[in-house]
Amino acid sequence: MKKIAILLVAVLTAGIFAGCSAGDTDEGSGGKKNVTLNVYNWGEYIDDEDFNVNEKFTEETGIKVNYKTFENNESMYTIISSGAADYDVLFPSDYMVGKLINENLLAKLDFANIPNYQYIDEAYKNLDYDPKNEYSVPYTWGTVGIFYNKKHVDEKDLAQGWDILWNEKYKDKIYMFDNPRDAFGIALIKLGYKVNTTNKAEWEAAYNELLRQKPLVQGYFNDQIFTKMPNEEGWLAPYYSGDGSIMMYGEDGNENIGYFVPEQGTNFFVDAMCVTKDTKHKAEAEAYINFLCRTDVAKANAEYLGYSTPQTEARKQLDPTVGENPVFYPPASIMEKTQVFLTLPAETNKLMDDLWIKLKSK
Repeated sequence: MKKIAILLVAVLTAGIFAGCSAGDTDEGSGGKKNVTLNVYNWGEYIDDEDFNVNEKFTEETGIKVNYKTFENNESMYTIISSGAADYDVLFPSDYMVGKLINENLLAKLDFANIPNYQYIDEAYKNLDYDPKNEYSVPYTWGTVGIFYNKKHVDEKDLAQGWDILWNEKYKDKIYMFDNPRDAFGIALIKLGYKVNTTNKAEWEAAYNELLRQKPLVQGYFNDQIFTKMPNEEGWLAPYYSGDGSIMMYGEDGNENIGYFVPEQGTNFFVDAMCVTKDTKHKAEAEAYINFLCRTDVAKANAEYLGYSTPQTEARKQLDPTVGENPVFYPPASIMEKTQVFLTLPAETNKLMDDLWIKLKSK
């Protein structure tokens, strides 16, 4: 879904909290120490510089980490479902967790090996993609909103919500997601539909909205907006809240960039940690997840990434400019209007993909 790291700590807070907090436990770090865990995560989605999470884990447990990255959920799914690689720990997004569960590609977790799970906020448990919390542990979360340039976008127009991305006043200064799930999600919400609808007519209506928008769009991008928005090449871009740490607060950020979540509602996403069904090192994989749930580790990751942490004690220790920032931790009034992506039925997923290809070919 996302993910470029940023040293948010350098801008908003000072130092990295070292050592375990009171109550944290490494009881889940048992298992064989002469093994190597194969971990598959999003690119630039862990602190590998200041705290250096993987090195720290190896120092403390003796378990080595072979760390590889993927670009999106779909490319990760292709590798896992084909059996092309033997990964132990995965970091899929919410709807992909559901898909992997349905296809029997994940192992049920032994939470006795993950005692730090107690610090995960209840708000991020028992969500529809893993309703009994048997297969996943939340890693980060966030919302989708609109980044805008305060110099060039009329603040009064923000009241239009998602419709601002269809405002002809901003023709050629609008960016759009270059992936179908997020792009169609915006169009569906704009029309008042659910993001997980299976109604063909509603998907076709969303396609027509995106087609109507296309002449106004400068380009369809993902991570490229991290340079395009700060450079003021574009003025409006829907994207993930956590990346505000780059565009708004990063070394190459722009203080003229703002962020808001439209009143119509939005997507609330969770990226999770899971263990593969065929792992040969389940206890060690669970120890790794437990380590990432430890307060000092979760805090370091939250500061480094900019994405919101579901770990309650880690959030308390964040600088208030981060931990109380509504960009990263929106108020209940916004969260009440959010929807989580679920795994779409195969027929609906194919319809979405076909409509997306059709849109991009126009």
